[in-house]
Amino acid sequence: QVQLVESGGGLVQAGGSLRLSCAAYARTYRIYAMGWFRQAPGKERECVATISWNGGRLYYEDSVKGRFTISRDNGKNTAYLQMNSLKPEDTAVYYCAADSDFSATDYSYWGQGTQVTVSS
Repeated sequence: QVQLVESGGGLVQAGGSLRLSCAAYARTYRIYAMGWFRQAPGKERECVATISWNGGRLYYEDSVKGRFTISRDNGKNTAYLQMNSLKPEDTAVYYCAADSDFSATDYSYWGQGTQVTVSS
């Protein structure tokens, strides 16, 4: 079992930055791939970025490449999403997720979500 708690969301102007954190409570956090997903009103949930258990494999959705950076600190059981050059279209609820399979299409464990709002 893995419990995930996100933090760091908020309201920011376009062009600004936010860093999301995801604290994981699990006996074996190190073996899990971590991902950040988002869902905007009226839209389907989409995968924003994922990172393998050792950080060796990364994935970014095309619209965030060069602006967002996913990372993790296994010593702190925490994953991060640094978001720079934010755009209004980045507005969504952001969810942290974990799975034993980096390539999973639907991660097994989810946080409660944190709202990110980017004003124009």
